[in-house]
Amino acid sequence: MIKVLVADITRLRVDAVVNAANSSLLGGGGVDGAIHRAAGPELLKACRALHGCATGEAKITPAFNLPAHWVIHTVGPVWHNGTEGEPRLLENCYRNSLELALENGAQSIAFPAISTGIYGYPKAQAVAIACALMGEYMARFKSITACCFSEGDASLYRRELGGGI
Repeated sequence: MIKVLVADITRLRVDAVVNAANSSLLGGGGVDGAIHRAAGPELLKACRALHGCATGEAKITPAFNLPAHWVIHTVGPVWHNGTEGEPRLLENCYRNSLELALENGAQSIAFPAISTGIYGYPKAQAVAIACALMGEYMARFKSITACCFSEGDASLYRRELGGGI
């Protein structure tokens, strides 16, 4: 089942939350900063040991003080008008995060809208990619959640999912 929620991803009780991280994995703004603050300083220490992450790839750490078990860190593409392989890279973010969750026994996962903040990816295009990948994997999870910042963002997911949940 795919859920669409307007919520604080750091408060969701799921097996894995996905962090829209920067390539250093050492924290930043937006979702990344919120996850690092809520998880506590142990997350930064665990991320240092990962030595960064390439765009489109995903790495996993414990969630420490979050109600989730895992944080999956993925680095979305910066939008350059679609001229630098951004759609493929964003697909890789979702696919690699979902595969890493499965490899670690996660049955529920929550995603923010990767790359749609400061990285400038057009929201409707990013949501189409996210929903396609979530739909491809939905039978392999008990739940996949699109955790949205606003009701406007959530409406994009619901429309893409044909009404959604």
